[in-house]
Amino acid sequence: MEELSFSYNVKTEIIQKINTRQKADACLTGMLCCCNSLSDEHILFLTENKQCADFFVNNISRLLNCENAAKVYEADRKNGVVLYSIEICGEDCGRLLGLLGIDPMRRLDMQRLPKKKYYPQLIAGIFLACGSVNNPEKKYHMEFVMPALDMCNDLGLLLIDSYGIVPKHVERKNAQIVYLKESENIIDMLTLMGASMSSMELMNVKMFKDMRNKINRAVNCDNANIEKSLRAAEKQIADIEIIDSTMGIGSLPENLKEIARIRYDNPDFNLKELGAALDPPISRSGANHRLQKLAEIADRIRREKGMETANKELKEE
Repeated sequence: MEELSFSYNVKTEIIQKINTRQKADACLTGMLCCCNSLSDEHILFLTENKQCADFFVNNISRLLNCENAAKVYEADRKNGVVLYSIEICGEDCGRLLGLLGIDPMRRLDMQRLPKKKYYPQLIAGIFLACGSVNNPEKKYHMEFVMPALDMCNDLGLLLIDSYGIVPKHVERKNAQIVYLKESENIIDMLTLMGASMSSMELMNVKMFKDMRNKINRAVNCDNANIEKSLRAAEKQIADIEIIDSTMGIGSLPENLKEIARIRYDNPDFNLKELGAALDPPISRSGANHRLQKLAEIADRIRREKGMETANKELKEE
């Protein structure tokens, strides 16, 4: 699926940037804190990303110095995606949590966390375990489906205090969700976690969307102005026609006579074009002023005709 593919690529890119043991340990800490089951006796990690599964298994094997510490099971889903289930049982669980200083209560305890310079990899590990990000072509949305409310609070405080990124929280179907909807925050998060290429892709999509929206607004504004000008021109021509049918265009002062004839012959002219067509040319506001004079004359004629009609009806009664 399209949305999964962007998220999948982000996770793959994150893993490719983990190039030292310290970064790997910090990342694995984040993954374990938010894995599907965590205790001194049982650890279960589920993922649809093959690179995530391999990273998880390889680094657990490294830390425990045992290639068979993690058992991997694969299941084909109906949508063609493979689900990788990675399980660790027995005393290896306690050893692993002890080596990484992980709290089985799933708290990001400041005393247990890696050094601050490895916070990006810790956050990246949390994302690898329970995070996703939408395809920016559709919408801007990144979220972490957290295992507990306390973890939501811990992650939120970590992001705010260390990076000034302010996430939001919602409960959805008994799951605790930390999420970001602002494109700038998502770009910052992707860059922070090491997915710089994905961050650039999102920025390019945002620039394209912003430009397209700007063009659409300009076109809509132009269309609205054209419609407004056409409605105004129709009213002005109606004014000229009623003047011509009653008192005659020739009875008008020369300046009004000239603009009346040009307006009648050029219903598509805007005010600037009308003013430029006069001899000598006048400004847009000058053309508007003369048309207002014609409108006043036409309105007076309409009022007089209305009074005549009313008086005639009274006499007939």
